[in-house]
Amino acid sequence: MMKKSTFGAMLAFLFAAAGALTAAALYLYRREKELDEYERLLFNDECEDDGDDEYDDGPVYEKIQDEPAATEPEPTGDADEAGL
Repeated sequence: MMKKSTFGAMLAFLFAAAGALTAAALYLYRREKELDEYERLLFNDECEDDGDDEYDDGPVYEKIQDEPAATEPEPTGDADEAGL
């Protein structure tokens, strides 16, 4: 005959295992449901590339401002005052 404490430990282990398996099954079920939804949205035939038309105008180039050629800085007279 089995002790009550052994029976209780076995029963607790069985409940823990059943709970873990139930949690795993629920997680996998929900994850599968999410993946099915993503797949449906990704491969939806009803949606034709209507939203991408605004980006099909080609590249947009902005004019780069012409910088003046590098010249020597104009003397301000400060060097003459310093005595250099």
